[in-house]
Amino acid sequence: MFQGETAITVDDKGRLAIPTAYRDELARSGNRLVVAYNPYEAGCLWLYPEAAWQLVRDQVNSLPNAKRVHRNLQLKLVGAATVVEPDGSGRVSLPQTHRSAAGIGKKAVLLGMGNKFELWSEQAHLAQIQSTIGEDQVSDDMLDLRL
Repeated sequence: MFQGETAITVDDKGRLAIPTAYRDELARSGNRLVVAYNPYEAGCLWLYPEAAWQLVRDQVNSLPNAKRVHRNLQLKLVGAATVVEPDGSGRVSLPQTHRSAAGIGKKAVLLGMGNKFELWSEQAHLAQIQSTIGEDQVSDDMLDLRL
């Protein structure tokens, strides 16, 4: 399970080092990540261990593609997904197209979100963290949480 926030530096070749705390777990899950666009929020990429990705991919592909929103989700998640594998130093190379689309430069933030990572541009992450959840945004599902 991935959890936590890490400031990340992306080098000139588009590589980022997977934090050492996650490397063993990633190795146990096959040592490959799938990079996909976050279809819900700008400034963020999703990185799934390959096994977890396959479940997501199959669910997304099973949606009827007669609806434009389903095709859009399939395009952003499945169509643009790229497999990356850490090198001997634990670094993965992110495709330039993905970095550009998400606005990820030299500084980024990697969040462990349970079954996947979210890689945020530094600016988009700061904007998310600084925004608060208003009372009018609290869903029924959130009401029973004991935070």
